[in-house]
Parts: sequence; C-alpha cells; structure tokens
Amino acid sequence: MAEQPVNIPRSSGVLMHLTSLPGPHGCGDLGPSAYRFADFLVAAGQRWWQMLPVSPTGLGNSPYLSPSSLAGNPLCVSLVRLQTDGLLTRDEIRPGRGLNLPGRVPFDAVIAYRLDRLRRAFQRFSVGLARNREYHAFCRANAGWLDDHALFFALKHAHGGRAWTEWDRELAFRKPAALAAVRRRLAPDIEFHRFVQFQFWRQWLALRRYCHQRGIGLIGDIPIYVAHDSADVWGHREIFDLDRKGQPVAVGGVPPDHFSKTGQRWGNPLYRWDVLKRRGYDWWIRRLRNMHDLFDLIRIDHFIGFHRYYRIPAAHRTAEHGRWVPGPDDDLFHAVSKALGGLPIIAEDLGKVTPGVFALRDRFGLPGMKILQYAFGSARADNPFLPHHYPRRCVVYTGTHDNDTTAGWYQSLRAQAARRDGHKARSTIAYLKKYLDADAREVHWDMIRAAWSSVADLAIAPTQDLLGLDSSCRMNHPGIADGNWVWRLRDGALSRRVCDRLRDLTETFGRANVDGAKNRDDQR
Repeated sequence: MAEQPVNIPRSSGVLMHLTSLPGPHGCGDLGPSAYRFADFLVAAGQRWWQMLPVSPTGLGNSPYLSPSSLAGNPLCVSLVRLQTDGLLTRDEIRPGRGLNLPGRVPFDAVIAYRLDRLRRAFQRFSVGLARNREYHAFCRANAGWLDDHALFFALKHAHGGRAWTEWDRELAFRKPAALAAVRRRLAPDIEFHRFVQFQFWRQWLALRRYCHQRGIGLIGDIPIYVAHDSADVWGHREIFDLDRKGQPVAVGGVPPDHFSKTGQRWGNPLYRWDVLKRRGYDWWIRRLRNMHDLFDLIRIDHFIGFHRYYRIPAAHRTAEHGRWVPGPDDDLFHAVSKALGGLPIIAEDLGKVTPGVFALRDRFGLPGMKILQYAFGSARADNPFLPHHYPRRCVVYTGTHDNDTTAGWYQSLRAQAARRDGHKARSTIAYLKKYLDADAREVHWDMIRAAWSSVADLAIAPTQDLLGLDSSCRMNHPGIADGNWVWRLRDGALSRRVCDRLRDLTETFGRANVDGAKNRDDQR
C-alpha cells in the first residue's frame, strides 16, 4: 500500500481539448470560449475539465508528438486577449476566409493565420520589452527549458522546417561556438518564441484561477515519449537511445492488437533509463513539475511503459517484431514522489497489461482507468471493465480520444449485428441492453449513467458523448496518421438541456461540484 495514495473525491468531469472549443479564429484557445466552457461545467455540476496535451502539435497535428514537451501550444494563445492587451487591433483579429469550418479545425490555415498575428503582437510588445519585469521574471524562472525551446524553433525556422539531424553538424550537435554565434544572429526570432510562451503562460494562469475559483480542477495528459525532432531530444541527446548521427537506435510502440494487425510503430526514440537513473531522473522530475504547475491531476499516457516497454528496432517499418524490455519501475516514482512531494497521477493502464503493471500502480496508490466501451466487447459477465468489478480508486471513461464516440461505436456494433455472421455482435447488444436496463436509443446517455452510477471515484465523458455525436466526430484513429485531431465543437451545441441533464445525473449519483455551486450562487 502506498504511503500517500492519490485520493480523488467522488466527482465527475468532461474531456474537452482546447483546440476543439468554438471561437472566431479557426480553433479553440485560452480566450472567451474557454471561460464559457468552464461556466458550463459549473452549471452542470462538474468538478473536472480534462484536456489532451497542450504542448505544440507535431506530425499530423498530433498533440502526442510534440516538438517541445514543456512548452504551450501557440495555437492556444487567445488573439482576443492579445487585442484586449493592446497588442493587436480589432481589424487584425478579423477572421479570414476559410478559417472557420463547421465542426473542423483547418490546421494549415489556422497555423498560418495565428502565427502571423502572434508576430504582429510581438512587434508591439518588443517596444517595451526591456522594461517588462514580468516577462523577464518568466524567462529567468523557465530558462531550463525555455532557452532550448526558443533556440530550437528559431533554428528550425532558419532551416526551412527540416529536422535537427539535417542541420549543420555544429548546430545539430550543439557545438558551443556555433550556438553562441547563432544566438546573436537569430536573437529577434528567439525572443519571439519566448514571447509566445510568456503569453501562453499568462493566459493559462488566468484561466486556471478562474476555474479554481469555481471549484473546477484541470486534468492534463502527458505522453510517456517525446518526438525525435524535438527540442527535448536535440537538447538532451544523452538520455535518448540514439546512434552517432543522432538517429534512433530503436523506437517505441505497441505490438499488434485490436486497433492494428501490425501493431503501432510510434517512431519516438526510447529513453536510456540507466543514464536517467544516474542523474536522479532529473529530466522526468522537471517535466512532471512543469505539468504540476499547469494541472491539478495528470494522466500519464502508456503508463505500462514504466514497468516494461516495447522496443522496436528503428529499421523495422512495423511493430510486429519488437520485444518487451524492463522499465524503471518503482525507482522512478520514488524519485519523483520525493522531489515533488506526491504523485497526483492517473495511470493509463490499458493495452498489454501484466500483473506487474497493476502492482506498480497499486504500490503508489495511483488510480487506473476503466473504459466503458470495453465492458461490452463481448457478452461475458467476468469482463473487468464492467462497472460491478470496479475498485473505488479508478477513473471510468465512457471512451477516450482513441476510441470511437459512444454513438459511433454502437452504430458500428449494430451494423455488424445486421450481417449474417453477426451473432457475436447481436449477443453483445442484447447483453448491453440487459446490463444497462435500457433500450439503447440514447446509448450515450445510458453509458454516461452507468459511468456516473459506478463506484469509481471519478467519471469522465468526452464532450462528443454528451452530444451523441457519431464516428465522424472522433478525435483519433490509432494507427492511422491522417485526419485526426480536427473535431471542433459547434457554438451553442452545449445547450441548457444538455447541461441540466448532466447536472441531474451528477447530483443523483453524488458527484456534484458543491464548491462550484456555492461560488455560483454567491456571485448572483
């Protein structure tokens, strides 16, 4: 038993990524729509807002392949708030053509538009930069990661976006003289990237204060791995398994499963855990401390990789012939807990899980995850994802960003059941209706009710499930590189009816945000 287990009061929340919020500038951000969503959560009796990683997006616009794991996503900086601060004009933040597509984020157009506005804002900000004490205090406090981040992005821009392994060798391998020279030459661009992070930080802290005043906690998401073409790997090659040219010797992923017949080859470089251990896991401690400064709880994606991780030779194009290798296990979490004074972590304990993974999770008192869709992958009552098997210390989701929406999942199940060979699907549907005691006409609400009524300390539903949206609105298709992360909430979709219905369920099953209700009433 852990000395300091993670104790989450009985509560509930909603999974909603920042870029999926509505708003005038192509994607959601830290502006007015984020505050309106927080107000919705309070009105619906919720205690938690969970997001996907908020770091810059990488290949395929994935938040799980970030080029800088400690930085904030520039796309999430609110242009409205910059205009309020006098750094942009009203005309400059007028939305351009093709920027706002119904239910979708057009990332290419959004990136071009927003970066142009951020550079305009920086030009005005730079006039008084030398006298801005808050800005310089931020830069000093975060120099440990911010300096590498800003230099990396300035160099990447100077090299036409090419990967760091394709830069001049002196820069790729961080020769001091070459870095000193380029810092002078690229000084304005380096300062721009510091400015963007400063604005993200200011806007984030303002939103977090607003949420905390209303009893809303923030749940973040941290991928276990980082992208190869990243400020992290470029700045800390010694802790990653790379060859003499800086290329990965082996990469991460998972073996074949129900998501993919050839497994998933993520392409991330693996850690040199022996080197990290000798350094007291300093890089991981800094990474988690940074996340604790942003969030109240952290979901660690692919938690099983700390017990054992799947090692795929970099030369292999699929994940079919990797092998499992022991991870750092208890040693890492002892070091992190000692440094941070606790472990407010949710363990994503899904996939090829062994008893050792559960034992690691339980030794530190970490809540694991239960996915309600997995409860009905068959018609067997011994399925561990069925609510009557849950421990209290867990987080139940109707589905996650990697799952189909609940409505889409059920539609797919019905389509399978309609086939001549659909006996298994027909049995599953019959068992689902019997277990939920429902006709499944509103299967998304039936599943939310099952999650909320369970003994799990925390219940979470994606926004898509509150609205009963179909498969076209799912966030990610694991193993498929294109077309992900683009779903966007339509303005006004979270109606009073949806809010009242969610609040009623939340109060019925003892999960209501009492602090939020009190603060809301006090402000009337």
